[in-house]
Amino acid sequence: MSDSGVKKVVLAYSGGLDTSIILKWLQEEYGCEVVTFTADIGQGEELDPARKKAEQMGVKEIYIEDLREEFVRDYVFPMFRANAVYEGEYLLGTSIARPLIAKRLVEIAAETGADAISHGATGKGNDQVRFELGAYALSPGIRIIAPWREWDLLSREKLMQYAEQHGIPVEMKRDGSKSPYSMDANLLHISYEGYELEDPWTEPEEAMWRWSVAPEKAPDQPAYIELTYERGDIVAIDGERMSPAEVLAKLNQIGGANGIGRDDLVENRYVGMKSRGCYETPGGTIMLKAHRAIESLTLDRESAHLKDEMMPRYAAIVYNGYWWSPERKMLQAAIDQTQHVVNGVVRLKLYKGNVIVVGRKSDTNSLFDESIATFEDDAGAYNQKDAEGFIKLNALRLRVTARHGSNG
Repeated sequence: MSDSGVKKVVLAYSGGLDTSIILKWLQEEYGCEVVTFTADIGQGEELDPARKKAEQMGVKEIYIEDLREEFVRDYVFPMFRANAVYEGEYLLGTSIARPLIAKRLVEIAAETGADAISHGATGKGNDQVRFELGAYALSPGIRIIAPWREWDLLSREKLMQYAEQHGIPVEMKRDGSKSPYSMDANLLHISYEGYELEDPWTEPEEAMWRWSVAPEKAPDQPAYIELTYERGDIVAIDGERMSPAEVLAKLNQIGGANGIGRDDLVENRYVGMKSRGCYETPGGTIMLKAHRAIESLTLDRESAHLKDEMMPRYAAIVYNGYWWSPERKMLQAAIDQTQHVVNGVVRLKLYKGNVIVVGRKSDTNSLFDESIATFEDDAGAYNQKDAEGFIKLNALRLRVTARHGSNG
């Protein structure tokens, strides 16, 4: 037992094997009381078993909280206002959930008088960085215990042995098997890593995917939906107003049924290694396409282009765990300032894995002027002769360069 002075720890607890082992390890290694915190962010699992297991392991203070609305409203929606995509593909489904969990960990630690917080992220991944950067940003003096960086249970075999020795049950799927993948799920996505995916040449088995049908098995008839935007956020689907979490859940269901949202990528982890993962993000894939469509109609050109320039930086900030940083807040303020005009409706066609924009309109903020853009007679709205001077002025530096023989 460690003589650490730690008397109470708040543990981010899923009820699964790893965090149950951590719970017991904390009790034994630190001789401390453990407070468990389980967040419902839409992972689609029953949370009552987590409560029962914690009770069986002697936990007196158990926090189980439904954070789905807060998660989508305060984290997912702001990120999608930025059109954030990491390395051109990843919609940041895992990354965006960590700031909220870190926030509640430190809040519960303060509420319960705990000396430290603890998490189940390994020493190889990004999540340890995300949890801990968030915790330190919100509570600079917090103590963090990361068992994967301390213990010697560094293989699945050793974990299973520890569980058996301490009477920790190992849950199986209903068919008696255990999923071979390391998975993370919330309302925005589900991710898969490990097992056969560790070979980036190997195609994932169809049975792995849980939220979506294969595009080739999706319906032969397209599905049409209309999304209503107010200040950059979706507030209604097909005219029916919904809360943020309801919007995302509905888009996941519609998108998954039409084979939308699968991705297989190799990404650069913040800790330095490349990692192969597969992701299902049906609702997020729809949201990204639709948001860019309504912005194309309502945002000024230079505002839109500047947003696009900032986006990779914003995405990297979120991916690397700096949600609570001054730079993310600064970028968010700039992005949100643009969104007061992002109002209107986008019509989409969903067909066999594709999200196709087939209409967009804004009764209040459209910058599309048909009288100017038309190929027919514009009644003098646009004088084409003006283009000559515009072109010559913009060509001036090119002509000067060419005359001096510096073009290359």
